[in-house]
Amino acid sequence: MFANYLIGLREGLEASLVVGILIAYVVKVGRRDVLSKLWAGIGIAVVVPLGLGALLTWGPYGLSFQAQEILGGGLSLVAVGFVTWMTFWMGKTARSMKTTLQSKLDSALVGAGWGVIILAMLSVGREGIETALFVWATVASVGGGWEPVVGALLGILTAVVIGALIYRGMVKINLGTFFTWTGAFLILVAGGVLAYGIGDLQEAGVLPGAGVHAYDISGIIPSSSWYGTFLTGIVNFNPSPTWLQVFGWLAYVVIVSAFYLRQHRASAKPAKPAKPATTTPDSVQQHQATASSSSASSSSASSSMAASSTSPLPRTTAS
Repeated sequence: MFANYLIGLREGLEASLVVGILIAYVVKVGRRDVLSKLWAGIGIAVVVPLGLGALLTWGPYGLSFQAQEILGGGLSLVAVGFVTWMTFWMGKTARSMKTTLQSKLDSALVGAGWGVIILAMLSVGREGIETALFVWATVASVGGGWEPVVGALLGILTAVVIGALIYRGMVKINLGTFFTWTGAFLILVAGGVLAYGIGDLQEAGVLPGAGVHAYDISGIIPSSSWYGTFLTGIVNFNPSPTWLQVFGWLAYVVIVSAFYLRQHRASAKPAKPAKPATTTPDSVQQHQATASSSSASSSSASSSMAASSTSPLPRTTAS
């Protein structure tokens, strides 16, 4: 439940920030006439993810067991790809997001402003689709139930409240720190969803190694215990994974974490100041030689001018 709450909070806060930026800019440029179109696009962006979630939840019931496992495993891998891309995209474009949205909004406001609907739908709908897909994958990995869905909804409601308070100027939070830490935690959650997707594809016969478990610690951490349930809800804990699930989880977490830390360190480094010009003995000698030659040239030119000015004028004889 906590993992889905965090997913809903992070994605909901991103969407709330996007909505706040769009509304504030529309009001700033005096185009309140397109606010209704903006809210229409936001409404469509909310309805589409809900429909997608319902389709993913109740649609596969008519499929065979193998087809359901293939669908579940494939969508879990897609969800991991979405969340990974979202995490790196936010770290890369967070600083320029406001400028980018305002630039796109300038183009959408041309004429009657019908492009605002599309801009709002795409900007907010992307976050909603990512949330629906990833929440569905985490719900499926823990065996269903309403707790993960309730957690995601509570996270979204919290994000809406925080976004409204930020828009009103009543709350200030360090968004960089928030997205950095939640992004790091989502890498662990996504690793668990990846392992679950691999397990589904193994059960469907798409991937080899089904039934070959790397270890079994269900006697130490039973899945039915409160702490086993807690770990399952947080990081999709599996007490008896297959070797392929272990390798997939380790490879994903290690590689993605390394690139994530690299991106975070690169963005945290301040800009390097321009280096002052350095002088070397060779450059000093060259400068002195150039100055000496310039001085000698100017001296010779002055001597020539003096000689020409003091020389006697030619005598003219009367004819």
